[in-house]
Amino acid sequence: MDKLRIMSVFGTRPEAIKMCPLVKELASRPEIESLCCVTAQHRQMLDSVLEVFDLKPDWDLDIMTPRQTLSTITSKCLLGMDEAIDALKPDMILVHGDTSTTFAGALSAFYHQVPVGHVEAGLRTYDKYSPFPEEMNRKLVSAIADLYFCPTVHNRENLVKEGITNGLFVTGNTVIDALKTTVRKDYTFTTEELNHLPYGEKKVILVTCHRRENYGEPMKHIMLALRQIAEQHEDVELVYPVHLSPVVREAVDTYLRGAPRVHLIDPLPADEMHNLMARCYMVMTDSGGLQEEAPALGKPVLVLRRETERPEAVAAGTVKLAGVVQDDIVTMAERLICDRNAYARMAHAVNPYGDGNACRRIADAILWHFGRGEKPEDYLS
Repeated sequence: MDKLRIMSVFGTRPEAIKMCPLVKELASRPEIESLCCVTAQHRQMLDSVLEVFDLKPDWDLDIMTPRQTLSTITSKCLLGMDEAIDALKPDMILVHGDTSTTFAGALSAFYHQVPVGHVEAGLRTYDKYSPFPEEMNRKLVSAIADLYFCPTVHNRENLVKEGITNGLFVTGNTVIDALKTTVRKDYTFTTEELNHLPYGEKKVILVTCHRRENYGEPMKHIMLALRQIAEQHEDVELVYPVHLSPVVREAVDTYLRGAPRVHLIDPLPADEMHNLMARCYMVMTDSGGLQEEAPALGKPVLVLRRETERPEAVAAGTVKLAGVVQDDIVTMAERLICDRNAYARMAHAVNPYGDGNACRRIADAILWHFGRGEKPEDYLS
C-alpha cells in the first residue's frame, strides 16, 4: 500500500514551534511520507525554529517582503501553494492555528480538492477584529477543514456549537510536545546576556508584545506600564525579546528604552525562549502560545489583551487577563510581585493544555481517517 503523503504548511515562528514536532512524528510512521511546506511569512524567525528542530522543508515559498500587508501575504501564499500542491501531490494538508498562512493554505487545499486537517482548531473570542486577523482566519479554516485537532474539550465544544460535529479530536496542544525536547536544566544561552541574569535572586519577568490589535494607544499603555513596574521595583528585571515589526520597535524605543533593569534584546530562537521561560519568575505577554507554554513550566501569565481565546487557562488559574490599561497592568503585576500566596496559586495551578502526546494523537487520527489504524482516545485534562 502506498504511503500517505501528508503535507504540513506553516510560515511563522509560533506555527513552526508547534508544527515541527508533528512533522517529525508523522515522519516516524511507516505508513506516512511527511512533507513540509513553509511560506516564510516570517523569514528570520521561522528559520531559527527550523534550525532548532533540525528540519529542512520540502518546499519554501519565501514570500516575506518589507512592510508586507495582509493582502500581499495571503495572495503570495495562494499563488505559491498552487505550485507546491501540484508538485508534491499531498493526500492531506495540515495547517495550524490562525495566521494568514493558515487561511491561505487551507483555501488553496480546497481549490485543489485536497482534505485539510486543522491543528489547534476551535479557538474563539467571537470578536472578528480581536485578535485581528486571527479570529476570522480560524473561523474561515473551520468552514474548510475535514479533521479538527482541538487542544481542549472547550475548543471542541466551540465547533459543535457552530454545527461542526464530524472529524473532531481532542489532542492537547503540540507546544507541550515541543517543550519536552527544548527545555534542559543544563542549557547555556547563545544570547550571552541571558546567562548572567540574576535568576532566583531577583524576579526576572519575561515580556512579549506584538499583536496588531495592540498597535497604537494600547501598546503605549503597555510600554508605560512595563516602565513603571521596572522603575518602582528594584527586585525586578524585565527581559523583552522585541518583535521585528517596525511598529513594535518604534513603540519600544519611544516609551520603554532607557528604563532601569529592562533588557531589550532581539527575538530569541525557540529553545532560548523556552529555557528563559523555564527560569523566569513570570510572563507578561499578548502572545497566544506563551499562554500555553508558560503554565506547563509553572509560570504565571498576565495577558496584555482585553480578551483571550484560551479561557481554559483563565478557568484553571494559570492565566489572568491584565488588559491594556496602564494602571490595571501595574496593579496585577504588583500583586504577583509582592504577594507570595497570589503567585503560588497561579504557579501551582494545573496546566489544561496537554500531556506531551498531542502529536501522537494527531498522527493516529490521520491514519484512522484513511482507514489505516485505530481511532485515538481524546485527551481529557
